[in-house]
Amino acid sequence: MKKIILPALAMLIVAQSPAYAINDKYRKQLEQSGCTQMSELEGCDIHKSKAENAKAGFSNPQAPVANDSANTQTPYAGQWVAKSDAGATVATIRIDSKENVWVNGKRVNAKRTDGTLQFRQGKMTFTIQGDRRLTGEDYWTDSDAGTKGPIEVE
Repeated sequence: MKKIILPALAMLIVAQSPAYAINDKYRKQLEQSGCTQMSELEGCDIHKSKAENAKAGFSNPQAPVANDSANTQTPYAGQWVAKSDAGATVATIRIDSKENVWVNGKRVNAKRTDGTLQFRQGKMTFTIQGDRRLTGEDYWTDSDAGTKGPIEVE
């Protein structure tokens, strides 16, 4: 009988101890901003309010996804950086799982064309290839200046 009670008591004590993966200050920042650790990786800013993050496209990061995320995952989702030939950042691009696109924090309309996602901001056109096995085929063009450069995933 004693052989069963001691291991059961030890397991009960271990199961009741809370695990603290983040510190209290960081947890409060997440709560105040409406971000989660996952949405923060996607660009949600913990230094902004819930309303500001909602305006930036993080309207309800804690809401569960209604349909299967494996079937709705898009190859375009993530953070992207358009660079000049000299290596300077031309634009920062964020694309969510529903293919909503933000260029330098401003929402732009995007469309799928021939296996790519294309969108414009001003005179600049951005093209991101849907097949992620192909490298070096994501690019931007500026029709006004006649320049072109690569787009890289962060």
